[in-house]
Amino acid sequence: MRSTLVRRTVLTASAVSLVLLSTACGSDKADDKVGGATPTPSGVATPAAKAKTDAELAALLVTQTELPTHAVRAATPAELAAAASAGSDKPECLPLVKAQSTAPVGTPVGRAGTKAVAVPKSAGDVLGATVTSIALASYEGKGAEAAFASVKAAATACAGGYTGSQAGDSLKIAKVVPGASVTAGDEALAYTAVADVDGEKASTELVVVRKGNIIATFSAVSPSGSAEQPKAVVEIQAKKLG
Repeated sequence: MRSTLVRRTVLTASAVSLVLLSTACGSDKADDKVGGATPTPSGVATPAAKAKTDAELAALLVTQTELPTHAVRAATPAELAAAASAGSDKPECLPLVKAQSTAPVGTPVGRAGTKAVAVPKSAGDVLGATVTSIALASYEGKGAEAAFASVKAAATACAGGYTGSQAGDSLKIAKVVPGASVTAGDEALAYTAVADVDGEKASTELVVVRKGNIIATFSAVSPSGSAEQPKAVVEIQAKKLG
């Protein structure tokens, strides 16, 4: 039998899939759009920017209108609270665990989050839909660069596995391997974290993108246990950051 954390992840993803798919299909209301900053040419240093507030980051989150292939909704207070409790048995792995849980890495000034569920081709495919949690965090000074570097270092140090915890439950990750290459923002990382629970494998696809002083984290899971890298979600969200 799967651990409590795995079961909860699967059940939550299933519930989110069903709820989002049912509500998104009946809504024709357009979302407000706020564009990102003007892209900086490659090789040109980006001037220091003021950290964004929660509200400013929320305006930069991908919307339902911009992502018609998914059902989108804001993260709930309960989900944010659970993410904030993320921990690890190995201190060096904590930044990676936090990124997987979409909890803040380092000390950001502003935070915002949402969820996007891939719309299945048929009702029978709902349990195979990939659920992507998206988190934006904005930092002062070099905070974003430091947060990005800490996740990268943690993925290298913890490639052989670790145990992550959240809201009192734990899950053993057997290995962390590089994911499909991602080109976005000023820097980007992609990893696949594989859990082996009583012979059953469950994977999380993690993508971390830094654009200036903003870190965008994408953590994807699936009720089926095997998630797909959320390429479309990453691409559209990254474009909104400039």
